[in-house]
Amino acid sequence: MKLSEIRELSTSELNAKVYELKEQLFELRRKKAVGALEHGEEVARVRKDIARCLTVLRERELGINK
Repeated sequence: MKLSEIRELSTSELNAKVYELKEQLFELRRKKAVGALEHGEEVARVRKDIARCLTVLRERELGINK
């Protein structure tokens, strides 16, 4: 996800997106442990998406406009 797409989401949508991404990360980690994960870079992509969402949420909390 691009940062511009994330900034367009509302706060409640962002919280839902973070929850969804964390569930996805859990599934990817489970598949990796079993050896069924084909693309290992997916784990890193999901982690970065979670970080981007949490960063935007924190910016809103602090009142930083970018």
